Amino acid sequence: MRQVLLLNATYEPLTTLSLHRAVILILRDKAEVVHRDGRGAVLRSATRTLDVPSVIRLRCYVRIPYRSRIPLTRAALMRRDDFRCAYCGQRAETIDHVIPRSKGGPHTWENCVASCMPCNHRKADRLLEDLGWTLRVAPVVPRDAHWRLIGAQFDGDPQWAPYLAESAA
Repeated sequence: MRQVLLLNATYEPLTTLSLHRAVILILRDKAEVVHRDGRGAVLRSATRTLDVPSVIRLRCYVRIPYRSRIPLTRAALMRRDDFRCAYCGQRAETIDHVIPRSKGGPHTWENCVASCMPCNHRKADRLLEDLGWTLRVAPVVPRDAHWRLIGAQFDGDPQWAPYLAESAA
């Protein structure tokens, strides 16, 4: 699925969204195209032709509320772990609690990791020490204000780089 970088009216990166959602924002005049897709692709309808966007900017400023702790969601956790299993490094499809909930493990960023199905089933309701396993990377809370963009600099369009570099600084 092709992703588009969404910028606030101040050119601050907000998130990535699907091409479909980006086109809807453009057609409803809520956003404007900042950069077109580098491949020169176009979308056609009976009445319009639209260049495929790579970066769009909202016409009105959207205030993003400050959160002292980033909410734990499946999508954000997968993004944090780059869709890789914390145990073997294969493509992850599910999440796993390092300390199982049945053994008192909390549902927090520090206790949840992305996992592939085979590792999740093998680990089941056991502790890592029981299996002799170790985590590839210690699970942490994302600290960046632009946590939705974790990994975007690696899997996004090269035209996103100037906007993501500003947010990292």
